[in-house]
Amino acid sequence: MDNSDDSKAAQKKALRKALLDQRLAMPDRLQRADSLQRVMRIWLVGRPDAVIGAYWPIKGEFDPLPALHRWKEDGELIDQPQPRRIGLPVVNREHKTMTFHAWYPGCPMEEDAYGIPKPKDTELIVPTLLFVPCVGYGPGGYRLGYGGGFYDRMLASLSPRPFTVGLGFGTGFVDDFEPEPHDMPLDAILNDHGVVWPV
Repeated sequence: MDNSDDSKAAQKKALRKALLDQRLAMPDRLQRADSLQRVMRIWLVGRPDAVIGAYWPIKGEFDPLPALHRWKEDGELIDQPQPRRIGLPVVNREHKTMTFHAWYPGCPMEEDAYGIPKPKDTELIVPTLLFVPCVGYGPGGYRLGYGGGFYDRMLASLSPRPFTVGLGFGTGFVDDFEPEPHDMPLDAILNDHGVVWPV
């Protein structure tokens, strides 16, 4: 790694910290979260997916689970050919892999190796659509995560690859964000103003 790589890594780390601090201090979080719940519910109308992967919100992330629970209940009302399922990630710290296990409100949970709640002893499921949290995001559908690379590695290993949708607040947009060679663009990004990618 040369000095320019070192300085890029340092810049990315500083950007990540600034965005996280800003997200945790948002004065209008509830209004923004309500708006993004609505955007998400409207965006899901007409999607063919029956199995959706999401995440347990940490560090001030937007919580996608209420909108997904409503999506699951709506599926029961319209008599879907197969029941709608929601999955949450289970991370294997040793192998640095991520799989998805079924989640429903009230299902038994336990902490993973990083202290994040995960479904306990529920079945492995394979999402065709995946909602991904964004610390930040930029033009071209690129996201800034926490730097662990789990999502990029998991997406690179999945076949077929699920349709990936980033979720973030409007404050997370970085207009000059430069992706790295290993970064995989998302198929769509939603924020509290609507669909921001594709434009």
